[in-house]
Amino acid sequence: MKNDSLSRRDFIRNTSLAAAGISLWRTGALSSEELDTSKILNYNPKMGYRRLGKTGLMISEIGLGGHWQAPWRDTSGGWWWGKFVNEEVPDDVAKNRTEVVSKAIECGINYLDITGAEECLCYGAALKGHREKMIVGADDSKLSPRRNEYCNVKAQVHNVEECLRHIGTDYLDIWRVQAKMDGTNTDADVEAMIEAFQKLRKAGKVRHFGISSHSRPWAQHVIEKYPEVEMFIFPCTAKTREADKDPTRDNIEEVNVPQYGPQYKSVFQSLRERDVGLITIKPFFGGTLFKSHGKPKLGVGDKEDNDLSRLTLQCILNLNDAITAVIPGLSTVYEVENAARVSYASAIGGLGLTAADQDRLMNITNQRWAALPQEYTWLRGWQVV
Repeated sequence: MKNDSLSRRDFIRNTSLAAAGISLWRTGALSSEELDTSKILNYNPKMGYRRLGKTGLMISEIGLGGHWQAPWRDTSGGWWWGKFVNEEVPDDVAKNRTEVVSKAIECGINYLDITGAEECLCYGAALKGHREKMIVGADDSKLSPRRNEYCNVKAQVHNVEECLRHIGTDYLDIWRVQAKMDGTNTDADVEAMIEAFQKLRKAGKVRHFGISSHSRPWAQHVIEKYPEVEMFIFPCTAKTREADKDPTRDNIEEVNVPQYGPQYKSVFQSLRERDVGLITIKPFFGGTLFKSHGKPKLGVGDKEDNDLSRLTLQCILNLNDAITAVIPGLSTVYEVENAARVSYASAIGGLGLTAADQDRLMNITNQRWAALPQEYTWLRGWQVV
């Protein structure tokens, strides 16, 4: 018991020092030579990196989300969904994803998040020769515990093995299992996920365990109860703010927020206390934030949308210290470069927004927020977190 206690204290001290070191480095108090950047995968001195909770992984502030809008489609544009015949990735899809992944690696992005069999195939093609450059988190939504029949150990081992087969890799850095969107997975379901993870880790097929959820109360319950959870994925937008924080020009007022969680506290506080890393999704409301939503993404894109993208990502990364990274869906190499510029700017001048930028961001965001399409109205449940 004594040795265990010392180990825990040492762990907390060491991880706190590591986090402080990254913070000091990003503000210029430490040089890159004083920080052990050799342990940061695909390190680029322009990019910011943050520790992903108890995984110990150093993740780029900007990651690569698995979804993307298909720029090669006709005038309708839109998100790419579907199946590949004989699991063969079409040449135009492989070309697009290979270009995007290559540009992400060039920019110092080192986290890739994958959520379906088709995405596994696409990114497997794109990662050929580059697997060691990316920290890969994956799951197959169609085989995940979002379906009752798959809420068991055997099914979840199969889920991961299918991801590995489709990607063409021997291991996942993170199995980031997808829970039911409405938060109705039981504790028994979670314990089956954890048992499957332990089997897979023992077999060398996964290294770390995380969960994604669209249900805020359920997410907090799992974070609080299960120490095996090393990282979590949930939505944050420019409308998100931490519960019990005084309103400022950087957030919105808390109105009629229901009590939730064990002590009715912020989920961000639960993440900090449990040393669980956070990767955030849906920064652009599924693309509906932009006036170009539903249109093909070609060339450098629209200046207003590019500016809005950067301001939104800045706002989210600046929200609080519980956030490790944000992972937008990026359709073209120009979108990758535009997103990376957010972190590049922080290396020389911080992530703060000017009053004019904040007003511009919130004016547009409020307009789009008020007109959220039905399929994204659930995001309003993540306004105060």
